[in-house]
Amino acid sequence: MPASGNTRLLNYFSLVKINHTIFSIPFALIGFALAVKAHGENLNLRLLILVLLSVFFARNSAMGFNRYVDREFDRKNPRTALREIPNAIISPQSALIFVIINALLFILTTWFLNPLCFFLSPVALLVILGYSVTKRFTALSHMFLGLALALAPIGAYLAVAARFDILPLIFAIIVIFWVAGFDILYALQDIDFDKSEQLKSLPVYYGSRNALVLSALFHLMAVILVVFAGFSGPFHLVYWIGALIFTVVLTYEHTIVKPDDITRVNLAFATLNGMASVIFACFVIADLYFY
Repeated sequence: MPASGNTRLLNYFSLVKINHTIFSIPFALIGFALAVKAHGENLNLRLLILVLLSVFFARNSAMGFNRYVDREFDRKNPRTALREIPNAIISPQSALIFVIINALLFILTTWFLNPLCFFLSPVALLVILGYSVTKRFTALSHMFLGLALALAPIGAYLAVAARFDILPLIFAIIVIFWVAGFDILYALQDIDFDKSEQLKSLPVYYGSRNALVLSALFHLMAVILVVFAGFSGPFHLVYWIGALIFTVVLTYEHTIVKPDDITRVNLAFATLNGMASVIFACFVIADLYFY
């Protein structure tokens, strides 16, 4: 029996792990709020919706492309063999069409933001799509993923301000180290498979124990930059409460993943980091709007 329209939509949402949007949307909202605050703008609902749509379309194209180019690896890996493409729920051709449609919708959305966002949109696509091939040639693929997600606060800021500033750049660098840190944890699950397929990651290169140390160092750097941003921006007590919670959550995730016990990786990777980003963003935005 052919799948219904709702089922097909859910399959594509599953393909791109729509729930993982929680990693990029909060920092995009931080970038948006920073620009509104810095330039004395009133909240523009139309502009906010366009920003959220651009993040949505960009992420869909990036994740769809990741699933498309990794389909043979996913088919071989027992952990990923039931994903939509290797399990023949979505064909490779359909996934590629999905990627192209979302990439075009992303570019179209930026057209309605401002000329700078529009002209930079191909560069953004190159970065977010390019991540998917980096693990074939560099163990620093985690940093490239961080860079891809770091475009969210910068792009949202540009949508309002149409110019670059230091503070959103600091938040972007926070995202790079934060994402790279938790992506290292996620990669612990595939060390043996990645070695067999000659795929590169920091866990493959340094081993589980040293990779966990690097992950903790990356998260320490993210926390240091959160503190630096707090002193660099127009922030007050509410921001520092959010920064403390963010720090505590990141610290906790490093107590539940160990070199010889990665059974709680998904809790650390998805649940805790999702909580950290949402809570931190709520406190940052509240600080900006209520002081």
